[in-house]
Amino acid sequence: MAEELYTWVPFYTELANKLLPYKNDRAALIDKLQAMYESIDTKLPKLDDGGVPNDIDPFTIFGLFNKGISSQNRRKIVAALADVFCITAELPNDFAGTPLLNNLNATFYAFIGDSRRGESDIDNLWDLFEAELALADADNPENRNAFAAAFDKTVGQFGLGWKLTMGLYWARPLAFINLDSRNRWFMGDTAKAGVPIASIMPKEKDAPIHDGKHYLAICDTIRAELNSADCPYNGFPSLSNAAFIESERVNRERKAAAKAAEQEAEENALGDAGVEVVHYWLYAPGEGASMWEDFYTRGVMGLGWHELGDLREYSTKEDMRLALQQIRGSETSQKNSAHAVWQFTHDIKPGDIVFVKRGRTEILGRGVVVGGYAYDADAGHYPNLREVKWTHKGHWTHDDQFAMKTLTDVTDYTDFVEKVNGYFEEDAEEILGGTLPADLPYDREQFLSEAYMDEETYDTLVGVLRSKKNIILQGAPGVGKTFVAKRLAYSMMGAKDRDRVMMVQFHQSYSYEDFIEGFRPSASGFDLIKGSFYTFCKKAQDDTDNDYFFIVDEINRGNLSKIFGELFMLIENDKRGPNNKLQLLYSRERFYVPSNVYLIGMMNTADRSLAMLDYALRRRFAFFDLRPGFDSKGFIAYRDSLGNPKLNNLLACTVKLNAAISDDDTLGDGFCIGHSYFCGMKAADVTDAKLSAIVEYELAPMLREYWFDEPSKVREWTDALRKSIK
Repeated sequence: MAEELYTWVPFYTELANKLLPYKNDRAALIDKLQAMYESIDTKLPKLDDGGVPNDIDPFTIFGLFNKGISSQNRRKIVAALADVFCITAELPNDFAGTPLLNNLNATFYAFIGDSRRGESDIDNLWDLFEAELALADADNPENRNAFAAAFDKTVGQFGLGWKLTMGLYWARPLAFINLDSRNRWFMGDTAKAGVPIASIMPKEKDAPIHDGKHYLAICDTIRAELNSADCPYNGFPSLSNAAFIESERVNRERKAAAKAAEQEAEENALGDAGVEVVHYWLYAPGEGASMWEDFYTRGVMGLGWHELGDLREYSTKEDMRLALQQIRGSETSQKNSAHAVWQFTHDIKPGDIVFVKRGRTEILGRGVVVGGYAYDADAGHYPNLREVKWTHKGHWTHDDQFAMKTLTDVTDYTDFVEKVNGYFEEDAEEILGGTLPADLPYDREQFLSEAYMDEETYDTLVGVLRSKKNIILQGAPGVGKTFVAKRLAYSMMGAKDRDRVMMVQFHQSYSYEDFIEGFRPSASGFDLIKGSFYTFCKKAQDDTDNDYFFIVDEINRGNLSKIFGELFMLIENDKRGPNNKLQLLYSRERFYVPSNVYLIGMMNTADRSLAMLDYALRRRFAFFDLRPGFDSKGFIAYRDSLGNPKLNNLLACTVKLNAAISDDDTLGDGFCIGHSYFCGMKAADVTDAKLSAIVEYELAPMLREYWFDEPSKVREWTDALRKSIK
């Protein structure tokens, strides 16, 4: 059966024919390339140390349009090549089955001045190219021997190896197979290509073949198996395309699974899984806001970088960056540009708020994103679009300077967002018109399903916090203090409302000025800036029907007298409300802590470097011990779901270790090892390497710190933990 001609195959074949006459006139070839790139108003890629090369090989010319650039730019280069070399084959409308070079390694030779470049390297590439075309036209022993000799002479040159087979395939895709890692992976699987091909196929991690006759034997075997039941492909291009499609599918699944696992871990760390957040974006509509009137009228926001084509074609941000380097030159990293176009395509979502800026200090408007990413090839320099409901238009001068970037996510800069929102009449919630994501319900049952705590302990904990209003969750490392804190707040609120929960972490440099208020340097001198707890209490004062929770991680790491100041009195449960105001230190404002604010602190009882809390603070907080949850119903169900005997042995050994720690007069219950060291795993994650890493890099170092003066105990229990997973 005849080979299925992909539309690029005739063009690539004729291009190779057109290049061969330049073997002995490479200066003219380079002049043609320069003129060609000038004709399409594109910068010639860097092909040698000085930019324009003094010499070039035919495979590198194929690499100009077979690397990580957009399909639009590939077609533009192909059309220019057809024009300059008078190619009569139709221009390809697809590139299915064509392997791509890495943009940072897109030549088949080392640059001039690189000691790894041989004097005859480019001559050798031309000789191999000529031998390849001769063999493809006439397969006879003489041409085979000439090809094998040229291959053997060339393949060991710097940076070639498997890459050389890509070049051979481009020039004669019906005669020579590409053996890049993707194809070797695919054809090495008997289920995908059959036993004969898989048995002769080098493995994915194998060193390159340095024997031209061996390479030809692989080509012959594959060709003989084409159109068979096990290898139902019409030719090398369709086989290569099948490898590409399958590997992309596998990679997407792996990336999606890894991203989902990472996102799940991030969200579950503090209990925010499933919570949707409205993001705020600072956006420049063209240089000097030149497109603002047009975008406002059309109800869109647009982004440039039209040279990239449809941004959905790029699977990673790095692909975008490399393409931008190719288009705009590699003098800069293009990281900021790639980040902007990636965010515009993937991160912005309907419901997000957009602030329009001009220059470094002027706000021009505000709007709500209502549509997904769209690409309009006929839109000129701004083909990347999103539909936006513009709600405000005007001129507002901002005191501080903006970032110079085209697109910036400013969500986390809460002071900035609040100040800019203040320029407009309605607040963000009003302009969203009911499109704000609803708070996810979260109750007692959901808390108990996630936290390894029994019902009685939970009810006691909630009762104590309701009564005292201030509580410190204390316990050994790994008992889940951080995991529990936000979930506890959500369960008491009945919903995952992140606006009513704030978390900070105390440390030695944290002060009253950070917590309540203080003077900070500004362009005009010093400004009085309100701190985290002050602003949180003000928000709670305006919403007395709902509970608010302020969470302090590592509460005993800060200088608490210095941080709380006069609030030592105001946080007491019977000193709350507007009838119990005190004057603040700097502003002289009379301030109170509302009764709907609850404080949750967290304290590691095993950290001997920290001083004990003073009695003034202890009197104002309840202290609740969190203990390892190995015997809780939830943890037992989790353990059983993993079904791993070695993990079970390790857990049993850890329980015995905790008993020894608890009985030790120098340690006690506050030093027991918590269950979180073993959480967050799926059955496939529980490998010998994973369990060994937990023992060697988490538990053993902690035991050395616990029993720093008793090395025999450290050895005894470290050995016991190691043996439990053998």
